[in-house]
Amino acid sequence: MKIADIKSLSREELAATLAQWNEPGYRTGQILRWLYAGRVSAWDAMSNLPQALRQRLAAEYSLHALELVRMQGARDTTRKFLWRLRDHSLIESVLIPANPALYGDPSDRQTLCVSTQVGCAYGCRFCASGLAGFKRNLTPDEIVEQVLAVERWHDKEGAADVRPDAAAPDRSEAPDTDSAPPAGHPRGRLISNLVVMGMGEPLANYDHLMKALRLLNAAWGGGIGARKITISTSGLAPEIRRLADEPLQLRLALSLHAGSDEVRNRLMPVNRKYPLKEVIGACDYYQERKGRLITFEYILIAGINDTLPEARRVAVLARRLHAKINLIPYNPVEGLDWKRPAETAQEAFLAELTRLGVAATLRREKGGDIDAACGQLRLRTERELKQAGRSAE
Repeated sequence: MKIADIKSLSREELAATLAQWNEPGYRTGQILRWLYAGRVSAWDAMSNLPQALRQRLAAEYSLHALELVRMQGARDTTRKFLWRLRDHSLIESVLIPANPALYGDPSDRQTLCVSTQVGCAYGCRFCASGLAGFKRNLTPDEIVEQVLAVERWHDKEGAADVRPDAAAPDRSEAPDTDSAPPAGHPRGRLISNLVVMGMGEPLANYDHLMKALRLLNAAWGGGIGARKITISTSGLAPEIRRLADEPLQLRLALSLHAGSDEVRNRLMPVNRKYPLKEVIGACDYYQERKGRLITFEYILIAGINDTLPEARRVAVLARRLHAKINLIPYNPVEGLDWKRPAETAQEAFLAELTRLGVAATLRREKGGDIDAACGQLRLRTERELKQAGRSAE
């Protein structure tokens, strides 16, 4: 029985398995280069491995590639991908082009937003991700594979803007020159930044998420710097504290969306379990341990959280944590009654934060001409598939 997808294994775990099989140590590096630099999705593609080893690997581990169901492209070159998993569940990833000052960097180059769950159990009232309920957590390889699948798609499209660094083959362990992927094989790294704020609550899938991020951060793996990885949470206070004690210097974004418990309770059921006092206290601990600024994500919803009194309450929390605020006008979701504020209300909210000394940006949401709200493409596709199935009966 296959125990896991091989992309769920750390270098140490893979090396231990190969040692048990009496394989030479350099085989570990060869396999990892095929997986992460070569981005292969078939065992036979690992052409410099002995056939017997490939057969044994295939017998013990799966090597699954996500199936692209749909891809939507926006005028600003944002790309939304809908993937089918092994169990036919659907998840989304979003490729965001270079955007100055997004999440604090001079330029994000190519940022990928990844999902961590099929659906979501936390039921934020404005979000499409939880409308169909929660199905399951993603495994580490399913999180990792979103990065590799987008880069595989990019290689196939033949785009010319792949970064040339971060994926040069490491030949230090191998006794021969054929240990790296063959000449002409894709070596570049497209994804330079990662934001974990797609479908699901990332910190509710903590162990699988952290293993995936260690694989994506490793020099032999995804090669994405820890400071280029942002985890977003709706406010799971115990897990924020746990994250603070991790050695990786990851960034934290809090999906705030209100400056008071009264408004936040209306929008986010999780606030009843972890109210603002507890969540902000956990963020204090994170900053104390990490010494890193926190970002507040704030979706502006007409008549709900876009008032000036709410802006002043948000400013108090932001000043306490020296947090930057990303204001995001709401993207309407089919089946939900929330509305996007008028531009005058958006600008007034931003102006009030600025007047109170808070660093804030009003993000004109990329991908606004596609199913921009998280989980919306998946939800629409599932409804279409169900309707097609009923029509065929």
